[in-house]
Amino acid sequence: MCGRFTLRVSPEQIANLFSIEQMPPVAPRYNIAPTQPVLAIRASHAGNGREATFLNWGLIPSWATDPSVGSRMINARAETAAEKPSFRTAFKYKRCIVPADGFYEWQKIAGGKQPQLIGLKDGGVFGMAGLWEYWEREGSVIESCTILTTEPNDLLAPIHNRMPVILHPEDYDEWLDRTSQKADPLLHLMRAFPAELMAYRPVSAHVNNARNEDPACVMPLA
Repeated sequence: MCGRFTLRVSPEQIANLFSIEQMPPVAPRYNIAPTQPVLAIRASHAGNGREATFLNWGLIPSWATDPSVGSRMINARAETAAEKPSFRTAFKYKRCIVPADGFYEWQKIAGGKQPQLIGLKDGGVFGMAGLWEYWEREGSVIESCTILTTEPNDLLAPIHNRMPVILHPEDYDEWLDRTSQKADPLLHLMRAFPAELMAYRPVSAHVNNARNEDPACVMPLA
């Protein structure tokens, strides 16, 4: 799964990497957790280019009667998302990209679990494939999202049995193209990112507490 991640770069860097003309204020985040607002990139409502916005992490289907279901839908399996009632409409019409520069997984070790910070080998920002939804009841509106996961690559398999779907930059346009409403042409994007381009390192258990949101979360172990 993907249950925590980081995004520590400037808004200008994000805008350049994802071709965004107007960026909302973005502060460095060291321990982004489910149910919190996350930055997402999607096709512009105006029909031209892309827009950056904040979505609640945990997808709430438009037909849901209780928005609390979103806390159980932070991830969607890439293999089945196009068919599942909770995700299939979003997969067809509302795809997005969630920028990150790292994500955490907890590796089982003797005596407990060791948090690992995982990212690109060059430390750069990457885009995770996501889905978003619009929910409205009695005048209350929530836009929310989920992050797609897939089988891990060889580097991450010893740590966890899932990893986020990380898109190659050249695939961003295809993923966000709202004229493509069939799942089959997009399934080739639902693959593990190459292991040789990724790296990980153990970090402090400080990150275990979702209330901790500071640089100590990403500090390597001594």
